Amino acid sequence: MWNKLLSILFVAIVSCGEPKKEKKESDQGSGIEIKTIGNIQRLDSRIDNIISKDAQIEFLAEGFDWTEGPLWVEQGGYLLFSDIPPNRVYKWKEGEGITLYLEPSGYTGDEPRGGEPGANGLLLNSEGQLVLCHHGDRRLAIMDAPLEDPKSEFATIVDSYQGMRFNSPNDATFHSNGELYFTDPPYGLLQRMEDPNKEIPFQGVYRLQKNGQVELLTDELSRPNGIAFAPDEKTLYVANSDPNKAIWMAYDVIEDGSISNGRVFFDATDSVQDNKGLPDGLKVNSNGTIFATGPGGVYIFTPEAKLLGLIETGEATSNCALDAQQKTLYITADMYLLRVKLE
Repeated sequence: MWNKLLSILFVAIVSCGEPKKEKKESDQGSGIEIKTIGNIQRLDSRIDNIISKDAQIEFLAEGFDWTEGPLWVEQGGYLLFSDIPPNRVYKWKEGEGITLYLEPSGYTGDEPRGGEPGANGLLLNSEGQLVLCHHGDRRLAIMDAPLEDPKSEFATIVDSYQGMRFNSPNDATFHSNGELYFTDPPYGLLQRMEDPNKEIPFQGVYRLQKNGQVELLTDELSRPNGIAFAPDEKTLYVANSDPNKAIWMAYDVIEDGSISNGRVFFDATDSVQDNKGLPDGLKVNSNGTIFATGPGGVYIFTPEAKLLGLIETGEATSNCALDAQQKTLYITADMYLLRVKLE
């Protein structure tokens, strides 16, 4: 039933991609012109406890190639995000706007190349260092510089499994014990699945253990992408960015850190059309609510896989991030950086 409903909703939002300007009253009562896009579909009344009834999808910046990997940096009060094709990471801060943060960001080779070479997923480790999923360099790496003084100097965390180079690490999440879980689809390879430099014959979900060993958690997903834990870390969610199997999976995390009992959390395959996005990045808030980018925008799920609503950007939507107070959802969608205020 939900897939049929989403198909109907999707047809209605294809025309919502053009931004519109509106006047928004500030706390001082002066009019501030903002740009908004799309709609917020409310499929269950519980969404009103997550997104206020008057919330809008606001533009923060535009004009990028393909935005990804948003990361809120609380200590500086700013957002970092990737622009993958030009091999850059940008910084956005309220009142300051956009500045270039890192270039190159994910490919440090000397030979020019096309495709999607830049960093994808961004995250912070327990020491507050920036960790990047390097598409072009096919590794997970730490920026070897302070956050406030960024430099394109990187130290490899991990770049291979059983002697074979990764495809292009895409997204990652830390367990509270410090172990790193990550996905490895082929999107950073120039010819993707047909690339002659592809060494691993599958697309894996991995765990980097504290002893430095890499464990393959599953090779059963065709395009593993976004990855996140439930608040209690007993469930691991993984998005599969395959138009023929556009699903989110849920796995039980067992005591030794491996996973079991993989099952389809939600299937959006019937909603895939017109190149308006696939299951991609996802984040989970402290209440267990899942914000998952997919066809048409950001899906909002309960831990029981009940779809509460859809933030309809009308664009191919890649990823999202919450600020530290979980009051704002930042969204990367095609050429745009967006935000939605939460309750």
